[in-house]
Amino acid sequence: MKMTKALKATLLGVSLATIAATGVSAKTLVYCSEGSPEGFDTALYTAGTTFDASSKPLYNRLVEFKRGTTEVLPGLAESWEVSEDGLEYTFNLRKGVKFHTTSFFTPSRDFNADDVVFSFERQLKKDHAWNQYTAGAAWEYFDGMSMPDLIKEIVKVDDYQVKFVLNRPEAPMLANLAMDFASVLSAEYADKLEADGKMEMLNQEPVGTGPFSFVGYQKDAVIRYNAFADYWGGKQPIDNLIFAITPDAAVRLQKLKAGECHVMPYPAPADIADIQADDSLTMMEQQGLNVGYLAYNTKVAPFDNKNVRKALNHAINKQAILDAVFQGSGQAAKNPIPPTMWSYNDAIEDDAYDPELAKKMLADAGVSDLSMKIWAMPVQRPYNPNARRMAEVMQADFAKVGVDVEIVSYEWGEYLSRSKAEDRDGAVLLGWTGDNGDPDNFLAVLLGCDGVGGSNRAQWCNDEFQALIEKAKTVSDKAERTKLYEEAQVVFKEEAPWGTIAHSVVFMPMSSKVTGYVMDPLGGHWFDGVDIAE
Repeated sequence: MKMTKALKATLLGVSLATIAATGVSAKTLVYCSEGSPEGFDTALYTAGTTFDASSKPLYNRLVEFKRGTTEVLPGLAESWEVSEDGLEYTFNLRKGVKFHTTSFFTPSRDFNADDVVFSFERQLKKDHAWNQYTAGAAWEYFDGMSMPDLIKEIVKVDDYQVKFVLNRPEAPMLANLAMDFASVLSAEYADKLEADGKMEMLNQEPVGTGPFSFVGYQKDAVIRYNAFADYWGGKQPIDNLIFAITPDAAVRLQKLKAGECHVMPYPAPADIADIQADDSLTMMEQQGLNVGYLAYNTKVAPFDNKNVRKALNHAINKQAILDAVFQGSGQAAKNPIPPTMWSYNDAIEDDAYDPELAKKMLADAGVSDLSMKIWAMPVQRPYNPNARRMAEVMQADFAKVGVDVEIVSYEWGEYLSRSKAEDRDGAVLLGWTGDNGDPDNFLAVLLGCDGVGGSNRAQWCNDEFQALIEKAKTVSDKAERTKLYEEAQVVFKEEAPWGTIAHSVVFMPMSSKVTGYVMDPLGGHWFDGVDIAE
């Protein structure tokens, strides 16, 4: 499907003359995204919305996940060797890889080891010039995954070989390096920005090696990309990629049906049947590698008492949430990892819906007339298609056990930022879609001690749980790792830092003219290899 000049002008916010200059015959794919990115430096963030707009189109990593799987393949590294003791990973880098040439930067050299060292050392070294280059910079994944303790040093062997030296073996190391935070940025571009006194632009005007180059961003409206003609993986079938930021699921669907966008994420559950019946649309679906949860702040009374948290979990009617919010596209969650993931402990019993037990447990804990806030996300996510409605169901559930709830929300970026605070007032509705297919990506990132004040929204640090997940990362035997993760899930359930809510089926509607799109089990949205039939 080709965009008309008028429609292009509407989406791009530019003049017809500008569009004409790019060639009216160019293929343009429009993706109606659900929200705005927090920025374009992927290492600073954890939100899938941000990754879709940054790491997926703009950057590459040393290793990549094969589309539609969690299999690790060569990326910017053509090959690698791991020492017998598991402490050294040596990457042999791909030659001839070009960085984007944009209106704001023209590279003078190809990708090399300097770019890899820069991209990781800025996260590793607190005294690095780029460690705090933007206000409040926090390397959430890097720190939350204990990378500062794990990585001893990063060695440039020569221009096309880099060695990561570890302090201990790390079973998921390669899978971790395929994640968004491990995207490789241009050291030359960073040097130019530093010399010009414009370091903050690294997060606003990105330069990468990926399949698309950045053209411009109108906040909360549109992001424009061009297919990168010199991409090492070959130029893409489409010429232009547009993210039309459309927070409302109903509006996204209207645009899809009207031909104003080609692909949309996160349809409202009530619209699924209608989309499936539309011959002009294709609906893809798969079991999501995700979990939606309510994170209590375990550092703030009375939620520092696990019996209070347990009582509230018994007050939540998950079936009512599944009916009202997911409408047949979800299942109740009892563990912090989804049942499709290895090491899932199915022997664990969920906290049954029992308002009378909840009232008794609160009374036994000396808690009465409790008032609390529940934070509701302003955007749809695969693990929660309607956070406001979910919060309202919980509000009614908690009222039945004598707990008064105020529902609060913020703009998505602010929501994510404010919810990290260790003194946060209220329980937060959030969730997670796996980044690499390893249980560590859920248990360590979301619940490990290093994530407190960041990705661990429960602010929960439990010594027993921490010891289990740390040991699991150092052993290579999958059966032994499975046993350790199963034990960690038992500790989690006993301590109840979250109310585990649901795992969802993920639906992906698109025009029937779109070809080559592959659903990502890790929840990302990729447009390399995607085409539009004439």
